[in-house]
Amino acid sequence: MTITIPLNTDCINSLDLSPVVTEIEKLLQEGAMLQQGAAQGAMLQQGAAQGAMLQQGAAQGAIASYEQQLHFDIDYTLEPGDPRELSEIPEVRLWFIRLDTRYPWLPFLLDWKTGEFARYAAMLVPHQFSTKEGIQYNPEALEIFLMHKLFALNDWLQQQGIPSKSRLQSMAQLLGYELDDAFFEMF
Repeated sequence: MTITIPLNTDCINSLDLSPVVTEIEKLLQEGAMLQQGAAQGAMLQQGAAQGAMLQQGAAQGAIASYEQQLHFDIDYTLEPGDPRELSEIPEVRLWFIRLDTRYPWLPFLLDWKTGEFARYAAMLVPHQFSTKEGIQYNPEALEIFLMHKLFALNDWLQQQGIPSKSRLQSMAQLLGYELDDAFFEMF
């Protein structure tokens, strides 16, 4: 089930994250309720030790069920004839920088298949557009962005009890990087 978050010009220009915060908080609350219910049921049936294990599994399942489900519907008003892409508009980029600061693990929820992660990266990484080659990221900035996301997501996924290695490798591949197993042994 795709979760669509509408964003408009006023929301972006005022750096208002409330449309996203509302949705994310709902997801986190649903996860907390599932976690609490599973733990209580397990403790009644099987004892505290197994209840704790089931509680962790319920938390993992709750947030993991929203993996790659988030989509932004951006309605940003431009002057007639303005040829810029959304990622070339400073106000839109600033809004996404603020969002990334609040939820550095957000790429886990973004719908990669529809290009949400690529658009998210374009909002945060300096780039240029080429009619022949499409988006051309600044290579050093892209590498820094990717490393930051890998470390932030790895830590967050581990906290959630969600396996991370294959997910992070897939994310890196979307940006043209291949990560071998030795990379993950470093941290």
